[in-house]
Amino acid sequence: MQISAQIVTYTLKRPFTISRGSRTQAEVIQVTIEKDGKKGLGECSPTGRYGESFDSVLAQIDSVKGKAFDRSQLKTLLPAGAARNALDCALWDLESENFPDGFSLPARIQTAMTVSIATPQEMADEAKAYVEQGATLIKVKLNGDEVFERLSAVRAAAPDTLLIVDANEAWGNLDIEATIQQIAPLNIAMVEQPLPAAEDEALRQISSSIPLCADESCHTADDVESLAGKYQMVNIKLDKTGGLTAAFELEQAARAKGMQVMVGCMLGSSIAMRAALPVAATAVLVDLDGAFLISDDIQGGLHYQNGHIVL
Repeated sequence: MQISAQIVTYTLKRPFTISRGSRTQAEVIQVTIEKDGKKGLGECSPTGRYGESFDSVLAQIDSVKGKAFDRSQLKTLLPAGAARNALDCALWDLESENFPDGFSLPARIQTAMTVSIATPQEMADEAKAYVEQGATLIKVKLNGDEVFERLSAVRAAAPDTLLIVDANEAWGNLDIEATIQQIAPLNIAMVEQPLPAAEDEALRQISSSIPLCADESCHTADDVESLAGKYQMVNIKLDKTGGLTAAFELEQAARAKGMQVMVGCMLGSSIAMRAALPVAATAVLVDLDGAFLISDDIQGGLHYQNGHIVL
């Protein structure tokens, strides 16, 4: 088994801004595993928020070169995170014919289109453009400023779409319960990670009419027990779980606790988005527009049409 890895940079169609900063490019690591004359591809996005760098992730990938392992053994070699994700998904790509009996993907999967943080008018303009392209689900990135004003502008521009909100841990200085009450009339379907992961115990005391979803607080199946009672949903991202293998485990653990499942992504190409489709097929919400946001996706990438991934 031969493993190679390289850093690839994609250009974003427009600046992408969340509470932690703004980007105009998406840098990823792509991994190729060659075995028995076949190649499998995987992709990951190292995330500084989780203590990762491109050097550290490449070092983890290098540490398993020359070793023979399957997906189960990989879990004992590397911790959950970006490096294991790229390798695990490359192995799944090699073994795509080995999905469980009866498994199939639907012809179309609705995906969120992401509006990043800007002025209320700029966010409304971006939402309107998505609606004109057929979007039916819009994810609104917010920080702790002008929450109601920004959401109101997006709602006015996209009156018939399902709106979900992603605070990326930025509402620590807000009265969460009062903020949720204020935005509830805008018909928000879900609020994602309002508080920093280290402070989200306070959510147990919150009375929220809008479901709350764990993102930064939820990485693997081991986290689910502590999330119950604080969140009603988890956002599964392969870069957090360490690949599709562990993503299936997280999905099962969350459902066993009565929690709903969302599937999300980092910025990247269709290699990364396609790897998450098996979990997205049964998720209540899907946010896999990462490849749509870049201007130079891979050849033969996913087809986005009218707010859906068309397979």
